[in-house]
Amino acid sequence: MTRTALRICPLCEATCGLTLAIDDGRVTGARGDRDDVFSKGFICPKGAAFGAVDSDPDRLRTPLVRVGGELREATWEEAFDAVATGIRAVADRHGPHAVGVVLGNPNVHTMAGALYPPVLIAGLGTRSLFTASTVDQMPKHVSSGLLFGDANAIPVPDLDRTDHLLLIGANPLESNGSLCTAPDFPGRLKALKARGGTLTVVDPRRTRTARLADRHLAIRPGTDALLLAAMAHVLFDEGLVAPGDLSPHLEGLDELAAALGDFTPEAAAGACDVDAATIRALARELAAAPTAAVYARIGSCTVPHGTLASWLVDVLNVLTGNLDRPGGALFPRAATDRTPRPAGPGRGFALGRWHSRVRRHPEAKGELPLSALAEEIDTATGEGEPIRAVIAVAANPVLSAPDGDRLDKALGSLDFMVSVDPYLNETSRHAHVVLPPPPPSQSPHHDFAFNTLAVRNQVRYSRPAVPLEPGRMAETEILARLVLAATGMHGADPAAVDAMVIDQTLGKAVEEPHSPVHGRDPKELAGLLTGADGPERRLDMMLRLGPYGDGFGAEPDGLTLEKLLAHPHGIDLGPLRPRLPQPLKTRSGKVELLPGPIAADLPRLRAALAERPGGLVLVGRRHLRSNNSWMHNVPALTGGSNRCTLHLHPEDAERLGVRDGEPVQVKGAGGEVTVPAEVTDAVRRGVVSLPHGWGHDRPGTRQRHAAADPGVNVNQLLDGSILDPLSGNAVLNGIPVEVAPLTAPAADELQALT
Repeated sequence: MTRTALRICPLCEATCGLTLAIDDGRVTGARGDRDDVFSKGFICPKGAAFGAVDSDPDRLRTPLVRVGGELREATWEEAFDAVATGIRAVADRHGPHAVGVVLGNPNVHTMAGALYPPVLIAGLGTRSLFTASTVDQMPKHVSSGLLFGDANAIPVPDLDRTDHLLLIGANPLESNGSLCTAPDFPGRLKALKARGGTLTVVDPRRTRTARLADRHLAIRPGTDALLLAAMAHVLFDEGLVAPGDLSPHLEGLDELAAALGDFTPEAAAGACDVDAATIRALARELAAAPTAAVYARIGSCTVPHGTLASWLVDVLNVLTGNLDRPGGALFPRAATDRTPRPAGPGRGFALGRWHSRVRRHPEAKGELPLSALAEEIDTATGEGEPIRAVIAVAANPVLSAPDGDRLDKALGSLDFMVSVDPYLNETSRHAHVVLPPPPPSQSPHHDFAFNTLAVRNQVRYSRPAVPLEPGRMAETEILARLVLAATGMHGADPAAVDAMVIDQTLGKAVEEPHSPVHGRDPKELAGLLTGADGPERRLDMMLRLGPYGDGFGAEPDGLTLEKLLAHPHGIDLGPLRPRLPQPLKTRSGKVELLPGPIAADLPRLRAALAERPGGLVLVGRRHLRSNNSWMHNVPALTGGSNRCTLHLHPEDAERLGVRDGEPVQVKGAGGEVTVPAEVTDAVRRGVVSLPHGWGHDRPGTRQRHAAADPGVNVNQLLDGSILDPLSGNAVLNGIPVEVAPLTAPAADELQALT
């Protein structure tokens, strides 16, 4: 008999509500939940394939432990015994920094990934933390930290009320949005146009999003910061700066004008390949719009000036009076945010509190660049010990970081590695222990991270749609036990991890004068928490202490877990609202428009005004039915347009002697790959494009469908030497490459192999 269950989709940042069809404990279908307060029935191909993702036969069902060089099935007890022995041996002998922690993108899509890694890192005391943020979004965190004093205070465009959206280096019709949680992003853009608004897209590719735009600018890759700086220059030069109500909250406006003096449209035009008149028009249109928002994503982050580009996005929003304004860019307020503190100066944001061992990369937001992971393992020179053990949670850096071949070898040289992953993939194949979480249908879900980036305030929670299968362990328990095993408390009750966090959190809350529980007994408060287990009790605590919470009885109508469970389609908390100055945590208590690290990096951007790179440059590509390397093992989500091909312009193809569909060799600083060519005018001249997340051709993996059509690893073309210096973010776009057709014998050999 078929039953239905509600579930928030964990397969991208849109967080759509799903209605699952379940037969005999198996998900057999998925459709959009029309009553979901946020997504209102929208669903994309990934959500529709939830059942296929959930039931993939290649998902691991039991732990694996390496014995005699081979990974063999083991009990959970054997697996955690091995973790405790392996991690503690390294930490005790070589120190905590010899244990590296690598967190992949899927962590932010699970409750467990949000709740337990911070406890693990703190318990280990390691500074060797590497995450997907430094191949994706770290420039935005750094620019927000420097501007607002909080690296997680990221304004998002008010898509549903804006009159003018300038979108840079983003393709939300394929990605569903990023650092901007918005179910049905395509529908919201179409609604913008239907109400008479304007959509401008800046991208070297004519993406699906660009085809929807009123204006598309095919900018030269990597020059977004120059374009934005020139637009800001126009606003100052033509007297169009109008911060309005923001003025009392700003510091450094005059200094900013002087710092941008050299970035005239005429100076930037040649480097950007956008004429000066168009740059001026962009700035004037932005200033003239009743409301407007500038939004930029991964294409503007994964370039040499990623932090400056991210900073200039918010500078433009400030200069036009559109920051913290309905219809502009606002700061969301999630239900699990910390208790709002009174407005006023904070501690500010610091970079470079420590550095990587080999090349001395500064930390950012507590993280070191993922591009540096291989050298931190395989290079003995430098201060301190190399990394000798790695804990990888939902991470596949062999495909997501530059120079996967080097990292592949480095991981193989470790004394010990544990991987929390549902698959034996290109990274987890090196682990000494693999701990597989259950399928998403068997896990609870609340979006801790994405609700802080949502275009509308709301709160939703899904309990597991399907009970845990026999022999499975909940992902929350896996990570709690991992914390205990790695930090010298192996064998303790995993519930002790949640109890410790609750005690610590409530202990701090009762001491804070602005807290709704100031002066109360933390043990009494802990006794009031509800929930079926530790993770639910932690969620209840965060909801009660949050901005909409009941304050443990102080606000009787406030939010609690029980109230949320009574609303299975979620609770709408209203549109985004102006919040300044409360989110500001800078030392001045104001938006610091020209922070010292930014000012110090501007000479590098000025030098880029004269750059005119020749030859071909590489950019990435997103697919609607994919999310990095996650889903290439699901037949329903591969094939068709979701293929690993090299896009290049017809004129470039003719010049190089490349024919559509034939294999070409692509060479970069990190290596070379052979891939079919796809000739298309959707990419501008001088630019080629490869999608991210492919390259499933390494031995020892267990992803049969992915291995049958492996594609190539675009990041193998990079050697990891080029980073944005402020954020440590890898430069993945605008990289010089060489492209040539294969010689006839080589092409024949490749054809025979395939």
